[in-house]
Amino acid sequence: MYFNDVHILYYVLFAIIGGIIGQFVDYCSRCFLKEQKIFSKDSFFRYKKAVLPNYILILVNAVIYISILYKFGLNTNLYSNLNIIKYIILTPMLLCAFVVDLRAQIIPNRLNLLIFEIGLILVFLHGFSNINIAINMLLGMLAGGGIFLIITLLGGLIAGKEAMGMGDVKLMGAIGLYFGFQNIIVISVMSFLIGAVVSIIYMIIKRKSTNTYIPFGPFIVISSFITIFVPFNILFTILMEIFTLGMY
Repeated sequence: MYFNDVHILYYVLFAIIGGIIGQFVDYCSRCFLKEQKIFSKDSFFRYKKAVLPNYILILVNAVIYISILYKFGLNTNLYSNLNIIKYIILTPMLLCAFVVDLRAQIIPNRLNLLIFEIGLILVFLHGFSNINIAINMLLGMLAGGGIFLIITLLGGLIAGKEAMGMGDVKLMGAIGLYFGFQNIIVISVMSFLIGAVVSIIYMIIKRKSTNTYIPFGPFIVISSFITIFVPFNILFTILMEIFTLGMY
């Protein structure tokens, strides 16, 4: 049985691998939160003794892996599979950023650095097949990090405090290498839109003041996953309809 020209056994395999990596995301997140080494016997054995399976992360990562496989399919050569490879690698790192920022309001530098380093490798690989794609990925890094850096600096000048953390700036620059120029612009706009809606709802429900800090990393992660699965032209049209009040 085939789905999108991919045998069902590959979907089963991706689901199993995705579930295992989902549990590993939980382990990495706890290591980041406790500032422990990830590849350490002590950290692993403490985690193994004290923690039960995180079924939410297992399920979420498995579903995302299956969805990535369905969207991009499998091809016979490396360069044709670069999209599926980069998103399979990026997914657990994004989920880790989501969990850590949600719990501790910080995106660790070593996580952002890992995303950035792997992104550079992918840019290098894309450069062999299509230099224009590689250039677009580098522009995505500059645009993603640049937009958020400007907003952070302006927030400091106008409000006297950072509009967002530098971890968000670094994350946007790093994932810009994966999404390219156009998509990182969409992710930026969509992050602020989702963030604004969620923040308003949160303040109404919790009756919190406007000074309440709400981590921005989760909105970046959600927008990134939406961008993976929804074509650019559809997202662009929806955003234009929203911001032009239907006059686009």
